[in-house]
This record gives sequence, structure tokens and C-alpha cells, in this order.
Amino acid sequence: MKAVDTISVDFSAVLGTTMLPISQLLKLGRGAVIELDATEDDEVVIMANNAPIGSAEVVIQNGKVAVSITDMMGKPTSE
Repeated sequence: MKAVDTISVDFSAVLGTTMLPISQLLKLGRGAVIELDATEDDEVVIMANNAPIGSAEVVIQNGKVAVSITDMMGKPTSE
């Protein structure tokens, strides 16, 4: 399993998205607030290497924002 130990996976948790024109993006400064198409109660999508693998919910744990996994997508079956 040593070969598996060297594989890197990029994980991200996506709460929401938005579309901004480049002109607005360039005007953003420190402390800018970007409105998303989601609320704090919406499902968070868990991504691995830009592919969805599950869902989660936002939680506060020890004063830090975290996600609690609520569902994992099943493994693809081989035929």
C-alpha cells in the first residue's frame, strides 16, 4: 500500500457559488463580501479533485467552522 500513501487528493467543501463579471472581481478588496446562492442551512457539497463525493452540513466545533459529512456517494460498480 506504499504507492497509495503518496497519492495527493484535493478536498474542498462548497457551500454555494456565484457569478461575477471580471470588472467586479477586480474591484474586490480586503473585507469584501461575496453573496452566494445558498444559506447557512443549505447542504455543503464535498469535492475530491473537483468531483462530488458526498454532502455535509456546516457546524461550529471548538470555535472553528467545520463540516459534518451526512452522505457519501456510492462507489461505482464494475460490470
